[in-house]
Amino acid sequence: MYKINQSQLGDYTVYELNDQEVSSLKVIPERGGIIVGFQVDGEDILYLNEETLLNPEANVRGGIPILFPICGALENGEYTYKGKTYQMKNHGFARNMAWEVVGENTEGRASITLKLSSNEVTKKVYPFDFDVLFTYQLKGRELIILQEYVNRSDEPMPMYAGFHPYFKTSKKSIVYDLEATQYLDYNDMEVKPYQELDLSTEKEAFLILDPKGNELSFPLEEIQKKVTMKYGEEFNYIVLWSEIGKDFLCVEPWMGKMGDFKTMENIPLVEPGESLVTVVSISVD
Repeated sequence: MYKINQSQLGDYTVYELNDQEVSSLKVIPERGGIIVGFQVDGEDILYLNEETLLNPEANVRGGIPILFPICGALENGEYTYKGKTYQMKNHGFARNMAWEVVGENTEGRASITLKLSSNEVTKKVYPFDFDVLFTYQLKGRELIILQEYVNRSDEPMPMYAGFHPYFKTSKKSIVYDLEATQYLDYNDMEVKPYQELDLSTEKEAFLILDPKGNELSFPLEEIQKKVTMKYGEEFNYIVLWSEIGKDFLCVEPWMGKMGDFKTMENIPLVEPGESLVTVVSISVD
């Protein structure tokens, strides 16, 4: 049986999707459309620092923040488009904006659809008219994130979206079931052969440059579970990141890498009146 309930956490409304047999999902539309909880068999899959969640001035540390219209940082926090310079914060603005709930469904699965649309604030940093629609679906031990990026402008819209899932674990030396040959180590900016990666003592991220097969998996040893992430072909990179001393590991599918917005190369370009439709799923066994 599937249910969707609402509750309050501070100033925010929490939508909880339930597959009562095995799993639950918590979403806060007003706080960047973020997923803040995902439980399977009673175990928390995601890390969450609730203090950052409840502080509207802070970036949330935990859950699954949404990255749009860029992933990562821009050089000097700015980019130039058609001769005009725009400033944009790391990972774009979607994670810091209120999303609107436009649909709920409990037939065959629990799902909620959220929408973010361009406005005067977004156009100061990103000069395009757009709608972004996300549908979070929960069924069994799987979370599916359906995405539609709609260009309502009269010119092509460059973008590279992504996700920033914080998986709850203290184990940071992990063998990933992933086909790849090389990664960029942001600690020394060197490209290295892909191998077992240990984030326990690293300050900066690793960028896997050539993931193949649109799927990866890794263990959460403390709860004896395996996470499998699948993603659309638009997600060309996987970023691995953590903080020393914190019990989380971020495994992030990105459509582009840092710096790509400067060249506008090798990133999705959504034509006027068209949409980019894709998906990311996370299953736990």
